[in-house]
Amino acid sequence: MADTNYDVIIIGSGPGGYVTAIRSAQLGFKTAIVEREHLGGICLNWGCIPTKALLRSAEILDHANHAKSFGLTLEGSMKADVKDVVARSRGVSARLNGGVGFLMKKNKIDVIWGEAKLTKPGEVKVGKSSKPVVEPQNPVPKGVKGEGTYTAKHIIVATGARPRALPGIEPDGKLIWTYFEAMKPAKMPKSLVVMGSGAIGIEFASFYRSMGVDVTVVELMANVMPVEDEEISKFARKALEKRGLKIITEAKVTKVDKAADSITAHVETKDGKVSQITADHLISAVGVQGNIENIGLESLGVKTDRGCVVIDEYGRTNVPGLYAIGDVAGPPMLAHKAEHEGVICIEKIAGVPGVHGMDHRKIPGCTYCNPQVASVGLTEAKAKEQGRDIRVGRYMFNANGKAIALGEDNGMIKVIFDKKSGELLGAHMCGAEVTELIQGFVVAMNLETTEEELMHTIFPHPTLSEMMKEAVLDAYGKVLNA
Repeated sequence: MADTNYDVIIIGSGPGGYVTAIRSAQLGFKTAIVEREHLGGICLNWGCIPTKALLRSAEILDHANHAKSFGLTLEGSMKADVKDVVARSRGVSARLNGGVGFLMKKNKIDVIWGEAKLTKPGEVKVGKSSKPVVEPQNPVPKGVKGEGTYTAKHIIVATGARPRALPGIEPDGKLIWTYFEAMKPAKMPKSLVVMGSGAIGIEFASFYRSMGVDVTVVELMANVMPVEDEEISKFARKALEKRGLKIITEAKVTKVDKAADSITAHVETKDGKVSQITADHLISAVGVQGNIENIGLESLGVKTDRGCVVIDEYGRTNVPGLYAIGDVAGPPMLAHKAEHEGVICIEKIAGVPGVHGMDHRKIPGCTYCNPQVASVGLTEAKAKEQGRDIRVGRYMFNANGKAIALGEDNGMIKVIFDKKSGELLGAHMCGAEVTELIQGFVVAMNLETTEEELMHTIFPHPTLSEMMKEAVLDAYGKVLNA
């Protein structure tokens, strides 16, 4: 009879789930992970990774279309083959999907295929999946298990999230898309309406605009990417509009009429005026919601709030032995937050010394549109709301030699410091490769680095990273290259 008892069972194999499983195995726990569909979860298969592959194709196309500005002449015209672009994106996901399978095997983690349901504390019943199982590209790890009842002293829920749907504007997979359909179009549309300008909406809007699609973004709030610093948001909007994106803020889609091969979106602005936009498709990108249904949380009395499981700083729910991490445990709904949250959770379970709870102020956010946007910490408005006496520094890409040489001189970096202590409160960026640069400020915040220490740090020349130091210098009236 197969062994069905474990120290730790994790439900869901997204970034949070599989990373937690690996750390669990490293700590000596007998570990299993339950997955109903595909290893790697949404991020690896339908989110973070494949979208970046699409955006890379878009980036290369953008560069090719501006080859003349680099002194290069391309014979003929550069065109995008949507079938090949999508195939490359799916291939990237398949490769990494197989990689997760390898990691499960390497760390002796049992994979249990099927849908999990919590039946009582410490017990999980796994039934047949309602979704088709997408196995890794590489062979499924040995010791894979299926339907049955499994027990564990510690059960971690990492079921992730799914696209949120607005009543009356529900995605149908044909004319109204979620990111699932937007990621693998059968043919390139001529026009799109994107409802919502968070990271998902803006990334797809940016991708399709690079592909030559007429794109209109409708955002309810006053600024695109509304969680970002207002100044950065406005800067990004100008850059996006310069690329040909149409953006309507303080507006909402109230109704969508469907024709045979098009939609008409009724867009109402804050003054009550309604206009109609006809396009081939509408992408619904109005956020995501936690997958808390049909997994037995209610029967165990697990506390939830606004569609997410309520946890403490170590991932513990109100039910002993039951934990939650990642998107299902609430915002920010980011893969790197899920991974770190999972490591904190399992290390606390194991009694690892010095484990600290998640500090949400130090979680970076990245949007991979063109130009990119990245941030960490407090916005200027939030810092002022908290009554902080602040210093703000800025530096523009058009004063940086590397940015000019790259042909990427449209961008800015903004830093916010506590005037009294020199504490770095926040950093906000828009421009080329800022999603790679932001981690420098994240490390600085984590080490409680002061403005003086940053000023005395030597940044290599010529690099984009030099602008980070210049922004700090600007906050204190010492900027050199501006």
